This record gives sequence, C-alpha cells and structure tokens, in this order.
Amino acid sequence: MNRKRALISDAFKVKKRIRNGTEKFGAVSNGDGPTDIKSTLVYLMTLFPRKLFNDALPQIVLKHQLYSIHHDRTLVDKELNKLRERGEVLMFQLGFDAEAFGLIFASDYKAKVLAAEEGRATRATVERFLEKVLSSSTDLSFSKDKMLREFLFTDSEITQLVKSGVLTVRDAGSWWLSIPNSGKFTKYFIQGRKAVLGMVKKSKYSEVLKAELEERKTTAHVKFHMKYHIHDIVGAELVESIPTTSGTMLRFVDS
Repeated sequence: MNRKRALISDAFKVKKRIRNGTEKFGAVSNGDGPTDIKSTLVYLMTLFPRKLFNDALPQIVLKHQLYSIHHDRTLVDKELNKLRERGEVLMFQLGFDAEAFGLIFASDYKAKVLAAEEGRATRATVERFLEKVLSSSTDLSFSKDKMLREFLFTDSEITQLVKSGVLTVRDAGSWWLSIPNSGKFTKYFIQGRKAVLGMVKKSKYSEVLKAELEERKTTAHVKFHMKYHIHDIVGAELVESIPTTSGTMLRFVDS
C-alpha cells in the first residue's frame, strides 16, 4: 500500500513539474540518453565509429536519430535550429534519402576538413569558404549567383571547393554543402541499416526486445555500434517502439 501511495505521489510530482514548466526540455521518455539536444548529440556521437574511418571523418549523427530519444519533433527542430544559428552545428543533405540529414559539430567539421587540406593547393580557398560562408549561413545548398555575388568566389575557386569535397553538385548552377570522403560512411551506414532491420524482421513475429538486439552478435555487414543503428531505425520509424513490462519492444514496420 505504501508503494502504491509513493507511485501515485511520484506521478503527481511529475505532472506538477510539467504544468509549472520546470520539466527540462526534451525530457527522455524511454530512459535512454541525456535530456537536452546538445547533450544528446554528444551522446550519439560517442556511438560513431571513428576508428573505422581512421579518425579522418567528423562524427556524424542523423537528425532523425534525435527523434528516437526526444519524441516532440517540433521542439527538437526548434532547439536544433538554435544550435545551427549559433554556428555550433552544421546540417547536411545526405543524398541517399531526401529525408536524411547529417549533423556535425562545426568545430569538428572544420578541423577534419583543414587536416585533409594540409599541403594541398586548394587549402586557401577551402579555408576562406569555412570562415566566410559557414560562419554566416545555415544554408544546405548554394546557388552560383550567391557564391559569385555574395561570397565573391570565382568559377575556378568553386571548382576547387567541389574538388576538395566541401561542395557537391546539386544541379546545374547549385551545390550542396557536403562532407569530404563520406562515401564510405554512406555505404556502411545503408549496409548496416539493412542488416539490422533484417534481424528484426526475421525475429519471431517480426519483433525483438531492444535490449536483446543491442546484445546481438553482428555480422560483417554491421560495422557501426548496434545502438547507432537502433537509434536510426527507431527515429526513421522503420520499426515501432513499444513499451512492454520486459522493456522496449521493436517491431518491424511493413512499408
């Protein structure tokens, strides 16, 4: 009876905190991970396999992975936009899916890009792009007109930026902001996603406990941390996340 009274009391306190606005933004409802967006990004980045890419790539998190932890997508987007406007976080269109956006801390991106440019003829142009464009714009893509007139880059300098990998062609006369040498990341990510989804689909009733999946032995097709993929498939709604008395159950979603 005392336990029941304590549970009712705790529930009342939580409701009161939310009503009074004292519950911290983005509080995690599944008990897995931190409670604010920046801390969540840091947490998810610890799952990024740096050694797999010889630490040459910045740590990449997919925007929808945040939704696997914070369920209010509107508030996630709002807080993320604040980080982008402050120049702390950069966002990239990842090409393999129109809804896939990569997030990288700006300082990490700049450091990795400049390290790769060491000794190259394109370094000065790339450095100017990082200082002039990334510090003043949150755009995911840039038109030729904007690059020439607003940022004062020449045609040959734009070609250098494409060659270095910080820009990639979007269509005739415009370019996406991009992550140099990220092709291997995309390949391994898609390969791993398919393999992990296959594990869920092949389980009994096409469902598996999240804790059990996290402990599964992985094949050569899964090169990333299992939790990295789980945050992906949950956030992208490729599986349903269902609370049960035994823990969170992941159920395959037929598309």
